[in-house]
Amino acid sequence: MADQKNYITPQGHAALEAEFTQLLKVERPEVVRVVSWAAGNGDRSENGDYIYGKRRLRQIDSRLRFLMQRMDAAVIVDPATQAGLEKVFFGAWVTLYALDRDTEHTYRIVGQDELAPTKGWISWVSPLAKAMLGKQVGDLVRVQTPTGEDEYEIQEISYSEPQKQ
Repeated sequence: MADQKNYITPQGHAALEAEFTQLLKVERPEVVRVVSWAAGNGDRSENGDYIYGKRRLRQIDSRLRFLMQRMDAAVIVDPATQAGLEKVFFGAWVTLYALDRDTEHTYRIVGQDELAPTKGWISWVSPLAKAMLGKQVGDLVRVQTPTGEDEYEIQEISYSEPQKQ
């Protein structure tokens, strides 16, 4: 992952920044306060507030480092600048028709830090997204799954969120 670009939407980057700020300015100072208080209570070897506070502090610091690295490596791609394109690229909402199941699904191609499978947001490095990139409406998409090969037809491509029906 270190040599791979970290494409991300502006909304995804803002979410990373919000989490970073929350951890740095709210959660970490509170945990430091609890650990300081607990350290003043004497024996630290059996002090649960101290032990668990220090552990939580390490977790927060680790997450802050991770978020900082991801934000530094981020290449922000605004899907709004791609409006009007007729091919599937990063940030696109793509409606697929599953030929073998007679079902339709809409997916959004997003960055690795933005995954939300329940919303239909898939990573641009996932097999399905890779199979869709560069295709246009009417094209067939084939993707290998553990149960065999699935085949889809691209029904619609949009660079803005589809309206709920």
